[in-house]
Amino acid sequence: MGPISTLCVFCGANPGRVPAHVAAARRLGALLADAGIGLVYGGASVGTMGELADAALERGGRVVGVIPEHQVADEIAHDGLTELHVVGSMHERKAMMAELSDGFVTLPGGIGTLEEFAEALTWSQLGLHAKPVGLLNTAGYYRDLLAFFDHAVAEGFLRAADRALVRSGPDPETLLAELRAAPAPADRRWRPVGDDR
Repeated sequence: MGPISTLCVFCGANPGRVPAHVAAARRLGALLADAGIGLVYGGASVGTMGELADAALERGGRVVGVIPEHQVADEIAHDGLTELHVVGSMHERKAMMAELSDGFVTLPGGIGTLEEFAEALTWSQLGLHAKPVGLLNTAGYYRDLLAFFDHAVAEGFLRAADRALVRSGPDPETLLAELRAAPAPADRRWRPVGDDR
């Protein structure tokens, strides 16, 4: 994989019950800023989204938010970002975030976070991009999802090569190292299970 200069991070509008989730979000924000890696995220000031952005900004990092206009009206847009793009829909938001980024990390979150991760992973599986996709498995949050992927391989619904697209790590440092080490797939055209070319 080539160098990552800008990373898209999907995360939640809630902080979660376990303090480790906020701590990991803040640690990732600080790490990105210290490494000179720009952050692209959902543009909100609340939850782990706000903590991630604030931590990066506090270290002098570049933070770009992309938020749909209906959430600006809800008064959750972060007003201290390097750039804030207001778009018309959630579809536009995800497309712009992907366009601005060299890779994707998903922090613990809810349904929206999971949906964003699944779309980025699907685009990789279909060969629409060759950017690394990772899950930050803080406090084992994504343990069952990772086990599901293994189950899908065993059941013949997911190719092992596509399962390997999901990088994961228990902490931001490990996950960033995984993303940097991820090989760029040579040919990501769709293939049926059993065809692991």
